[in-house]
Amino acid sequence: MKKRFAARAIAVAVTAGLGLALTACGSSGSGSGDVSAADYTGPKVNISFWNGWTGGAAPVLVPKLIDKFNAEHKNIVVKDVPMEWADIARKMPLAVKAGKGPDVAVGHGDDIATYAAQGLVLKADSIVKSLGYKASDFPEGLLDAGKYNGAQYAVPWSITPLGLYVNKDVLKSAGVDSIPTDKTSYLAALDKLKAAGVQGEWVDGYVFTGTFEFESLLWQYGGDLFNKDVSEATFNSDAGVQALTWMTDLIKKGYSPADVAQDGNINALIAGKTAFNWNGVWQTTNTAFDKLSWEATAVPQIGTEKGVWSSSTHWMFMNNKGQDKNKTSAAATFVKWMNDNSADWPQTGELPAQNSVRNDPKLVETYPHLKPFLDELPYAHYEPIAPGISTVEATITTAVNEAVTGKKSPKQALDDAVAKANTLLKQNKAKYSG
Repeated sequence: MKKRFAARAIAVAVTAGLGLALTACGSSGSGSGDVSAADYTGPKVNISFWNGWTGGAAPVLVPKLIDKFNAEHKNIVVKDVPMEWADIARKMPLAVKAGKGPDVAVGHGDDIATYAAQGLVLKADSIVKSLGYKASDFPEGLLDAGKYNGAQYAVPWSITPLGLYVNKDVLKSAGVDSIPTDKTSYLAALDKLKAAGVQGEWVDGYVFTGTFEFESLLWQYGGDLFNKDVSEATFNSDAGVQALTWMTDLIKKGYSPADVAQDGNINALIAGKTAFNWNGVWQTTNTAFDKLSWEATAVPQIGTEKGVWSSSTHWMFMNNKGQDKNKTSAAATFVKWMNDNSADWPQTGELPAQNSVRNDPKLVETYPHLKPFLDELPYAHYEPIAPGISTVEATITTAVNEAVTGKKSPKQALDDAVAKANTLLKQNKAKYSG
């Protein structure tokens, strides 16, 4: 998962540097997904599937799923084409324009609008309808995360909310009897840990932990990252300042060390040096936890309301030059089958997006550590929807890093980041609207 976000940071730079008239005003349009997406019955086709699943359990699980699908569908042959996420972002625009891109691909929630604005993805309204999907088949708001300019461009595949990881032995040694769920109990636990010589939460300024903790706290204090149409950054609101001040105060009050290195907090949790770590569901697959007495729970409610960060991935049907509608129809059959057969996807550290799979009692029976993450979904927040938003989101991490390392006050760091974010939003609007 961490490789995925690091790769996306590289991909942002690569894509931004292309400048090859791939914006909406320079594209050939978004195409149409007006094909039959029921179980494909047409002539035999070979379809290409691009994905960034190159690490963890995915490289073993995905080929098994595809082999099973191919065995059950004599008229469809799916070719698995895994590559690094950064390579996908770099290769996709030119490949699709040349008619050599994949028939179906997986993208992240904050990639969809960018691809759609570049004309790289087919409109999928008719596909979604013919597959029988409704918004209620997925967590609230997730199907809409695949929309851009009023059209559907993607189908949900997975979700990855943040949670609280707890070293129970460390808690016990400090006399903390229960896992905290709110601000009062969390501070009480931190006080007991501090009295026992333990810094209970190691705060950092990196994407996978610090940024996602800040965003969760921002929503808990009633704020948001951007305004409704994502034309203005708002994460420097009073809620944002409260959220980032909470994090920097943990350092100032000695609950956290200063200048925590990347991965320092999760490594400290495993080593028994700290008790709490805000981290993603992907850590449930961390084999280093096998030697610990640990538990994953929902993030504590520090602010006035529940809120938690989550990422998402989605299926996209690519708008290749001369795209064969039979291949798109076959790809839709593949997507439906994959979603219906996603019960083992938690092996990769992600939750299946489809409610019918995720709500099956067998899922928690098989993967018991997932329950708190499932419980968080009613108040999870997903990626903002706007072309080029990944470059804008990077300013948030800069602000968090500057504040927790003491280079700037929380307010100054957020104000500076919002100014930069708003400049980037204006540039994106001009770039993608033509």
